This record gives sequence, C-alpha cells and structure tokens, in this order.
Amino acid sequence: MVISLQLDSDTPLYEQLRNQIVIGIATGQLEPQEKLPTVRQLAEELGINTMTVNKTYSLLKQEGYIVIDRRHGAKVSPQEHNNPNPSPQLEEKLQLIIAQAAIQGINESRFQALCAQIFSKMTYQHP
Repeated sequence: MVISLQLDSDTPLYEQLRNQIVIGIATGQLEPQEKLPTVRQLAEELGINTMTVNKTYSLLKQEGYIVIDRRHGAKVSPQEHNNPNPSPQLEEKLQLIIAQAAIQGINESRFQALCAQIFSKMTYQHP
C-alpha cells in the first residue's frame, strides 16, 4: 500500500495516516492479520517523527482497526463487526460531510450516486 501524506495540509499527519490505513483496510489493500511496518520503519519511510506514527497506531488500536502485540508488532485486526447500526461518531462525521455537500450545491441524488461510486471501491468482507 502506498501512503502519501500532505505536509502542507490542515489535517494533522497522524490523522492523514490513520485515514489512509482505514481506507487501505476497506479497499482490501491491507488484509486482516496483515503485519504493518514497525513505528520506526514507517516513520523513516514517510520521513515523519516516530511519535506521529505511534499516535496513529494507538488511535487505530483504540478504534479496533489494528491489534498490537509486543512480540509480533502491529497487525490489521480480524474485524468481526457485524453491527448494522452506525456508531455515533460515524453519524456525526456523515452529518458534517452531508452538510458540506449541501453547501456546495450537491443534491441528494447526486450525493447518493457519489456515495455508491465510492462504496463500490470498498472490498472489505466480514468473515
């Protein structure tokens, strides 16, 4: 998986990295149980501070996207979330995205079509 961070973005680097890993899991670029680079390896590869990668991994672990084992490092979680109800955090993020789309003049049918197009790229299958 290729990770590309925008150093001049208003979005913090740890959040950009987190988002790209989550998208990598959803699109199948990162498989369940796949080993992730060590904090030091990823920091060196991306040219960022190890604390940034550590913060990203901690956040991903807290959210259940990865598991961390001292002996084996970080791996993609074998996610078994089959809850059809969105989390409050997801609803909050969706509300903001929908509000931004509405302000930009995107109507509901265009928004739904765009969502369907993006969702079709997500290959993550629950076991």
